[in-house]
Amino acid sequence: MKLLRWLITCAPFAYGGLIWYLSGRPSDAVIQFQFADSMIKESLHLVEFAILYFLIVLAFLANGQLTKKENLIAAVIAIVYGLIDEVHQSFVPYRSATIIDFVKDTVGVLIVYTIINQGYILKKNSIGKWLETFQRSFTKNV
Repeated sequence: MKLLRWLITCAPFAYGGLIWYLSGRPSDAVIQFQFADSMIKESLHLVEFAILYFLIVLAFLANGQLTKKENLIAAVIAIVYGLIDEVHQSFVPYRSATIIDFVKDTVGVLIVYTIINQGYILKKNSIGKWLETFQRSFTKNV
């Protein structure tokens, strides 16, 4: 269980590194689907940082209880990393940093934040029950 906790704790860092690596590549080097290229890239903004936020939440849960404060901290970390990533892209050839991309990153995080807040913090849906079970599986073995 300690190895699994360690892997879950490291997952946001590894995923953040993957984001950094991919955003540091020229835009034509990442996805090569001509028809769906721009649609896929634009959609990724909504999911990319939402996944990062969710991984941060799982890391918090694997290491203890997720509170309102920690949930907000996880969202802020993911959003700020989205901003840093946009700035990073402005230095990469054939890439650009745009406000609209940052807004899409933020919206993706806020959607998942709302789902987790409703489910886990306010105990209003089955996602919250799953997250509670996930968290309990780590705390009972401490």
